[in-house]
Parts: sequence; structure tokens; C-alpha cells
Amino acid sequence: MKVAIIGGGAAGMSAASRVKALRPNWDVKVFEKSRWVSHAPCGIPFFVGGAVEKFDELCAYDIDYFKRERGIDVHTNARVVEIEEGRLTVDEGGKEASYEWDKLLFATGSKAVRLNVEGENLEGVIYVDDIENAERVKIEAMKVDNVVVVGSGYIGVEMADAITRLGKNVTVIEVMERPLPEYDAEIAAIIKSEMEKYVNLRLSEKVTAFEGKDRVEKVVTNKGEYPCELAIIAVGVAPNTDLAKGFVELGVKGAIRTNSRMETSRENVYAAGDCAESINIVTGREDWIPLAAPANKMGYVAGVNMAGLEMHYPGSLKSQLTGFKDIEIGKAGLSENEAIRFGYEVVSAFITSRTSARYLPGGLIHLKVVADRNGKLLGLQAVGKDVAMRVYAASALLHKNGDVKDLFFCDFPYYPPVSRVWDPLVVAARNIFRKLGLP
Repeated sequence: MKVAIIGGGAAGMSAASRVKALRPNWDVKVFEKSRWVSHAPCGIPFFVGGAVEKFDELCAYDIDYFKRERGIDVHTNARVVEIEEGRLTVDEGGKEASYEWDKLLFATGSKAVRLNVEGENLEGVIYVDDIENAERVKIEAMKVDNVVVVGSGYIGVEMADAITRLGKNVTVIEVMERPLPEYDAEIAAIIKSEMEKYVNLRLSEKVTAFEGKDRVEKVVTNKGEYPCELAIIAVGVAPNTDLAKGFVELGVKGAIRTNSRMETSRENVYAAGDCAESINIVTGREDWIPLAAPANKMGYVAGVNMAGLEMHYPGSLKSQLTGFKDIEIGKAGLSENEAIRFGYEVVSAFITSRTSARYLPGGLIHLKVVADRNGKLLGLQAVGKDVAMRVYAASALLHKNGDVKDLFFCDFPYYPPVSRVWDPLVVAARNIFRKLGLP
């Protein structure tokens, strides 16, 4: 049996590894357009900021490991240019080669959304959409004084943090009214306050052009101009489905439509990771959730089913963690704004609490829990100290369709230096009780 996998990132290598583990005699080939496989684009800001010293540490395993230990035939610098039933055409270093397949997986990931403005092709304007750009960003950043980051989603916030750690002057430009626009206003206000201590944060501004002679010298918006020797663009991503169009059916936001086995509309063709749609566990609807943890699991499930066994992917919560300087930021499930857009009648509680016992030093956590009028838990957002473990706890409950009573009665452990007898999650749940008319 011949298995072809397009893309050597999280989903692709997870699927390839699963197929070979279950069917060691099968021929499994992975075609990756870059020099790297099993790469971690989420780690780019930490390499740029110096937390990761060596670029190759951003790859979980090297190519030889997959070939030697797992028997996967990995082709790097291999760009698939055409797909036919049972056959792929691949450009490998300028030479085209043809490969047969019996089962095919699309694991082509996502691609950066472009601004499509004048001057975006100038030297010094870099889109953070490829792990190979990590080295370029760091080298460029070390040589300049003024850096503009366009976009304040997760990557934008983390890149701004990283560049300030290099001692540079950073301006962050966001078209929406708050940083991390997926978060509700109460949480975003705290993030905004923290960011303004370190960067020139420009909100509700739209970039209209980049200007410069040989390379970028300034960024122009609808409200002003900013000196700039390096512009880092992180305004979002879209499913990378150019190859899939016309071959398989597309779904939400242009991602490849799949069922719970990661099968596409075409027999023996699968899709996983950032190029594929899945189910939002909270809403029960098809969604597109381009994150690393779901991508790995989608790849695992695809690999199991490609090998002829059966496993179903239940969906994703869009659980996320990030940070800026000394604060952690996290979210699982829906924000209040998102819940309202999905048609829920919402109740919520926003609290600020210490994270440790009163008699020990600790920090503050600002936390918001969202539920519906029946008490169904819809989501959590938090910023401050010890956010991660609260997001983990909420994610587990959301995954099992828990309600606010589950959140209240869940037996969270108590350890005075890092938690309280009445954990912030429990306090927030109790506040929702009151709004629901519970005793």
C-alpha cells in the first residue's frame, strides 16, 4: 500500500508516524516544501527573543530520525505541483518526479493573510508564515532600531514581546479596537495596559502602505506614519488549500471538509491540521481551528484510519495560551461576544482574585467565565498569574460539556503558594449561580 502525505508539519508527521507504527510494511512518503519537518512555527517568537538559542531546536525531530527510526520516506524541498487520481507530480529541486498513491493526506497547513497594500514587497517587510522566516526576522531585527508589528493576535503579541527583549523600539498596529480581538473587553483592557508599558500600541488603525527607497523606511496608516526599518506582519492565517481546490470539497472558511475520521469528499483522501475543518466541541458546528495541539491529534486520527483501523476525532475547543512579559493569557471555548454571535443567551462573571493564600506572596488573576441561561459552560478567558492551570481545568470540563455546577464542585487541589481554598474558577462559578437564580 502506497501512502502519500503532503506536508511535513504537525499533522503530516503525526499521521505518517501512526501509519508506519500500525502498518510497518507500507510505503509512506511525506512531501514537504521546506527544508524542515516536524517544525514548530509557534516557537518562532521565542527563537527571535533569545529564549531558544539554536534555530534547529524548533524542530521536534530531524529528518534522519524519521527515516531511520520510523521508516518514513521524507522528501524535503519537495513541492507538490499536481494531483491526479493515484498520482502526484512533485517539483524536487527544479526537477519534476511522479509518485503513485493509494491513500493521500492533505496536511498543507495554513498561510499568512496578506495586507495587499502598496510597498508590502519592500525589503524588510516580513510575513511570519514560514519557519524559515524565523532566522531572517532575528537577523534583521538585530541590525535595526525601529520595528513595527502589524497585528496583535497571538503571534503579533508574542513577536512584540520578543523584539522588545532585543532592546528595540516597537510599534504595534492593530485594526481592531483592542489587542487579541478574540477576547472580551474586560480581559483585553488588562492586556492593553500591560502592552502600553513596553510598546507604542496603535489601535483602530489600518495600514495603507509601506514606504521606502531600497527597503522599508516607514509604515503609513489611516491615522499617521511610523518610522520603520523592519515590519513584521501577523494579521492572521487562512487554510492552505490551493492544491485541494477542485480535487476535494471545501467547507468552513475554505478549509477542506472532513468527517470525524478525517476523510474528505473523495475516497481514500484525507485531510488534517490547519488545512482541514473540524467540529467546535462547544457549539457542535463545523469550524476551522488552526492550532498545533488539534493538528497533531487530527493527524493521529487520520493515520489510524488510513491504516485501516477506526478512530474518530471529537473536535476542538480552540484552547489557547500565550503571554506578554510577566503575564499569562489564555482562553478556552467561546468569549461572550462569540457566544452571542452563535445565538446563545449568555450569562458571565468577571472576577479578580489572588492566586495564592492570603498569607503568602502571589499574584493576581483576572478571569471571565461564560455560560448560557441553562448553566452550560461556554468558555473561559484569563490574564495574569497562573493562568495556564485554570485554562487546562476549564478545557477538560468544556470537552465533556460541563456546566457551571461542575465548575463549582470540581475538586481542584489546594496548595497555599499557588492556589486557594476557593479557587478563582470556583468563585466565578458561584457568581454565575447568583445570576441564574441558584442558591
